Amino acid sequence: MKKSMTRLFIMLVASATGYSAHAESVTDSLTLQEVVVTGTRNATDVRHLPMTVTVIGRETLTEQYQTNVLPTVMQQVPGLFVTSRSMMGYGVSTGGSGGINLRGISGGAGQLLVLIDGHPQYQGIYGHPISDSYQTLMAERVEVLRGPASVLYGSNAMGGVMNIVTRSMKEDGMKTSVNLGAGSYGTVQAEASNQLRSGKFSSTVSAQYGRTDNHRPRMGFEQYGGYLKLGYDFNDHWNAYIDADITHFNASHPGTTTSPLFDADQWITRGVISAALENHYGWTSGAISAYSNFGRHKIDDGTADPTKPTARYFRSKDALTGISWYQSAQLFEGNRLTVGIDYQNIYGNAYYTSKETGDVLDTPNKQSGRSYRNEIAGYVDFRQDLLSWLTVDAGIRLDHHSVTGTEWIPQAGLVIRPVSTGELKAMASKGFRNPTMREMYLYPPSNEELEPERIWNYELSWRHRIDAFSYGLNIFYIKGDNMIQTIQRKNVNTGEIENYGAEIEATWRVNSNLSLTTNHSLLHMEHKIVAAPEYKGFLGASYHQNRWTAIAGLQFISNLYTEVGDQETKENFCLLNASVSYALTKACSLWVRGENLLAQSYEINLGYPMPRATFMGGVNLNF
Repeated sequence: MKKSMTRLFIMLVASATGYSAHAESVTDSLTLQEVVVTGTRNATDVRHLPMTVTVIGRETLTEQYQTNVLPTVMQQVPGLFVTSRSMMGYGVSTGGSGGINLRGISGGAGQLLVLIDGHPQYQGIYGHPISDSYQTLMAERVEVLRGPASVLYGSNAMGGVMNIVTRSMKEDGMKTSVNLGAGSYGTVQAEASNQLRSGKFSSTVSAQYGRTDNHRPRMGFEQYGGYLKLGYDFNDHWNAYIDADITHFNASHPGTTTSPLFDADQWITRGVISAALENHYGWTSGAISAYSNFGRHKIDDGTADPTKPTARYFRSKDALTGISWYQSAQLFEGNRLTVGIDYQNIYGNAYYTSKETGDVLDTPNKQSGRSYRNEIAGYVDFRQDLLSWLTVDAGIRLDHHSVTGTEWIPQAGLVIRPVSTGELKAMASKGFRNPTMREMYLYPPSNEELEPERIWNYELSWRHRIDAFSYGLNIFYIKGDNMIQTIQRKNVNTGEIENYGAEIEATWRVNSNLSLTTNHSLLHMEHKIVAAPEYKGFLGASYHQNRWTAIAGLQFISNLYTEVGDQETKENFCLLNASVSYALTKACSLWVRGENLLAQSYEINLGYPMPRATFMGGVNLNF
């Protein structure tokens, strides 16, 4: 007991949150797919966690030469759907896409949280993710936790989290890669990346450019991006890093096919910078980190009459700045205790400026369009192997928000391992979301009396591996109230959510050349929402032979609601995507990619028909 108390004391004073960039090196006995950090702050064997986590490695993220991680993540994760309206570029504001929906819970309303190295990323005023900024160039892998993750990550993790783990060089040397491509509708993409490690110092530097005219008039898109990460290992136990990511894009919004718009343009800049000090010991690990996710937005809402341009721009500035600390320790055999503290300051300022003079105009909101909100929370997660085949896990978070007050968030689960290659998991967890600044202060529906949204998620899953074949099956039930709705032009906490469904996924390494993967999800919603298909299926194949690589994927979507209520509208479609690459030399490959090869006619956002078959081709250099 004395030894355990000593370890606990050291754990509380020795370190340091954020996230461990060296998580995958914690154990040599597990493959990368078995070690995750998103369901728990420290690197953990997923077979001992009660939650469901899908891992998409860099090889999968890059094999189809996508510049954004979301198209690949949508294919690989059952129950996850991302809205789109064009070949390249999601955009924001009215008509924007890039909404991430998981099990009928939407990231567009800030109910699904995107993380970069464990740090939250969302627009501070509207609360939604900015999907154009999630670039493949910075990602080592992506981990998606299905179900609430509010115990560790607080508000906005109500429906789950998508964690982008950034790249870092592990061995001495230097690697450089360049990827260039061009294709349909004047589309161009270019990426360059350099990674270096020399002794204790490491660096990653990447840059990206993309542009397209897209398939409709006045739907152009252009984007610039860059990523930098610098790391230093002081010794075997302590290391530090700083990183920064910046994305700027210009997008045009053409309106719907029935209500076209002119001069509806957007100029968006998003950035994130973070710094962390980490420690790694045999029985304890942790980190302390500081981060800031910020944005600058300039939007012309456009006009239906091109002879009558608008007189003003909508502008907004926001920042999500935080400090995070956690320490995880094994106090005795089979135990893992994690404690942490998070602090966030959320800032947002929305206003209009005159096109003619640049002067700030009156804004129809409260608090002069400017708002600061603070959030501080502490959490504890306890996991214990009671027997060789049984693990229990329990966690709780106490979260205090300067506007909405205090919220308790519990979760509990267990894992039963009846065989060495299979796990039966059960999980019950609470999720919550604080109302956004827009919902409380902006525009006529705003209501300063709003309370947090709350849900409970109950889940049962089975995961099994048989040599080169593995599969998983989930069933879940989600019940929530206090959901924010607009009733009679006022935001109120009267909405409900009741969803249940099933998910299945499987992978099979047929031989050294061929791999197959499939996943399927069924979703029933008592209260229908848009962008949540009742059935989503994917069948993919990857084939490697000598210098040739071929990737193909078939995506099935059924009962996708594009409008609900009296004018209910649904879409059904099947998309075939494929890519082929050929290695001219060890350092140079040629590639070609085709999307919607069946030339399906369909819409994901109502009034925005998607392009028919499109093609891209290019060259990839590695040296």
